[in-house]
Amino acid sequence: MNCLICHTPYNPTVSWRHFLTLKKEGCLCAKCRNALMRIDGEICDSCGRPFAGLEPLHRQGRLCTDCVRWQEDDEWKDVLTKNRSVYMYDEFMKEVVALWKFRGDYAIVQAFQEEFCHEFDRHFDRTFLIVPIPLSAERLYERGFNQAKALAELLALPIHELLHRHHLEKQSKKSRRERLRTENVFQLLEKTSLQDRHIVLIDDIYTTGTTLRHAAKVLLKAGAASVSSFTLARG
Repeated sequence: MNCLICHTPYNPTVSWRHFLTLKKEGCLCAKCRNALMRIDGEICDSCGRPFAGLEPLHRQGRLCTDCVRWQEDDEWKDVLTKNRSVYMYDEFMKEVVALWKFRGDYAIVQAFQEEFCHEFDRHFDRTFLIVPIPLSAERLYERGFNQAKALAELLALPIHELLHRHHLEKQSKKSRRERLRTENVFQLLEKTSLQDRHIVLIDDIYTTGTTLRHAAKVLLKAGAASVSSFTLARG
């Protein structure tokens, strides 16, 4: 069996638990599995940023200073209830995401299934609506698949593709200030009442949180009771 990330042959560890629970065998070698840095310990209540190793000046109580700034902005305060992420977006994860997202190695998503589902169930209710962040038609054509939808499918829950995304230059190239000034690229695919529904947006990476908040604002305007987000990695 070959590791999904490094493609090195390895022998997966199989225990009685795999036979008794129909648990899938691991699809990563030990080296790659151990290189994925799980977010653990004390985190920001709002964005899920780990406080370990964070300078004290970047924290105010139970929030990081980035989230304090969001809460001090009347336009964006409470737009996103919370974000939770599974892994740190470190150098190894950047390489993995590049293989998966930009070089089209779609099968890599299977490596995240167990931890992704486990962390979702820790933080969210399965009655919430699952809404993947969409790609623009142009970006979808380039990549061949939407990584956010691929992650959402791991949860084995109904997926609600409620949003359309206009094509703009890559948001990762912009600063936080430039992203905030950008026109909202999201709109509802059709007029839908989301009255009193709780929503979880699914995406691959939380960086500044601007993209997720733009999407959340559209859903709140349609009547959603709350919008949170769940991502594979946290930058």
